[in-house]
Amino acid sequence: MTARVFFYVQHLLGIGHLRRAAVLARALAAGGFDVLLVSGGAPVPLDIGRARRHQLPPVRARDQGLRELSRLDGTPLDEAFRASRTRELLGLLAAEAPQVVITEQFPFGRTQLRFELVPLIEAAQAMRPRPLIVSSVRDVVRRSVSPERVAETIETFAAFDAAMIHADPGLVSFDRSFAGWGQVKSRAVYTGYVAEADLAPGPREDAGKGEVIVSVGGGATGAPLLQAALAARKKSPLADRTWRLLVGANLPPAERGLLNGGEGIVIEPARADFTTLLRNATLSVSQAGYNTVVETLCCADRAVLVPFGTARETEQTDRARALAERGMVAVVPPDALSAESLAVAIERTLAGPSIRSFPACNARGAAATVDWLSQRLA
Repeated sequence: MTARVFFYVQHLLGIGHLRRAAVLARALAAGGFDVLLVSGGAPVPLDIGRARRHQLPPVRARDQGLRELSRLDGTPLDEAFRASRTRELLGLLAAEAPQVVITEQFPFGRTQLRFELVPLIEAAQAMRPRPLIVSSVRDVVRRSVSPERVAETIETFAAFDAAMIHADPGLVSFDRSFAGWGQVKSRAVYTGYVAEADLAPGPREDAGKGEVIVSVGGGATGAPLLQAALAARKKSPLADRTWRLLVGANLPPAERGLLNGGEGIVIEPARADFTTLLRNATLSVSQAGYNTVVETLCCADRAVLVPFGTARETEQTDRARALAERGMVAVVPPDALSAESLAVAIERTLAGPSIRSFPACNARGAAATVDWLSQRLA
């Protein structure tokens, strides 16, 4: 019998969580699993291969602080909405009767969704036969959580059989950001990073050759970096190069309208050949989201990372700092971003070693996830 996988994912601001879950769902379906990807965020076109998809009534973060949830129109969630969404989620679980239940980030994140995720895990535990219950988590979690929240995470994780950490511990180890590592490591496995794109070198193309590629992922929080890059060009050692700014689909139109190009500057939407641009570019300047960093480590020559971060949201900053400590990239902290600081960081990374001089990043996380789950079920 084909093993059924119930895969829950919730994106709140950007779409990185959903994109990574889609890669895993696609790989699992190609590997022989019957996968239902249950998405709780705003609907986004996705390639999930032979997997199936169910869209819950969508919610999002009300703002960049990520503390409160709302419907897509900004309406706060009330108890009736929460109860209705929880019933729908539990009904799906019962109808699927899966052999594997995967929660993306939870319980190491997405704690705003405890109202539906705790009942989901309790219902999975009560099923007979009981499914394998697994957390799918990134290399870095929010370090700013309180000791009480860490203890709550460890307590909730007691119901899980394992955590798949989609990371390369030789680059960024999970214990850097999760203080309770000692209590969970016996049930944790590193899979390697999950790459959205095919990172194998393709036919030789000249797109982006010699350029500076500035990217902001989906773009929801990317306006400050794009503005700083435009101002930094003339101050940097690469003022004579073409600077290509990829704005991302979620950059607010008002902020897109403030970006003024000119000679030597290209401003355009994010491109499907992003990894080709990275391979050919002299330099990548980007935020430090998971997907972008994986592609940068596997494809770019040199890079400056400008992480999105707040006092509460430390994930991108911690990821960037870990790579900078190894000398692989230069970093501009989010609270220090300016044209001048970005130009200095560009000069610093050009004087340092190429990313390609370091051992290759393990980006086989999707295939390793399929193998590991197959072995556990066997």
